[in-house]
Amino acid sequence: MAAKDEGTPDASAKDRLGFLLAYHGSSTETLIRRALATTGLAPRHAMTLIQLAEGPVTQKALIETLEVDPSVLVSLLNDLEGDGLVSRRRDPADRRRHIVEITPEGTARLEKSGTALDTVERELFADLSERDLTALRRILGKLRTAPEDFSCTEA
Repeated sequence: MAAKDEGTPDASAKDRLGFLLAYHGSSTETLIRRALATTGLAPRHAMTLIQLAEGPVTQKALIETLEVDPSVLVSLLNDLEGDGLVSRRRDPADRRRHIVEITPEGTARLEKSGTALDTVERELFADLSERDLTALRRILGKLRTAPEDFSCTEA
């Protein structure tokens, strides 16, 4: 075994967890996009419907939950409303606010997308036990991935 130079980095690409996570995230996103394409939804549309399945909410609450810019949400809702998957109405308690609600057709499309996603997840996580999946959820829940979590200072 050759001696390591002092200037040689310790970690190979396979040891860099950030790169591994990015690689697997990119691959997973591709699989999800393909699965959702069979339902006519993009991932952001599906995520919006998932949030709305819990009940009607204000546009402001959706912006906060989905962590998107208001203009992005309006575009998403325009698409979903155009397909008859959501409806928007003024809040009777405050006419300045809009309430967003999933429609019966949106619920049916969400169920179809759930089936497609179940297939992807079964294959993706086939080699993991329930204990592994629980640990993975716990660990992923601890990741600090929001931009405000990082202090980008140079050493």
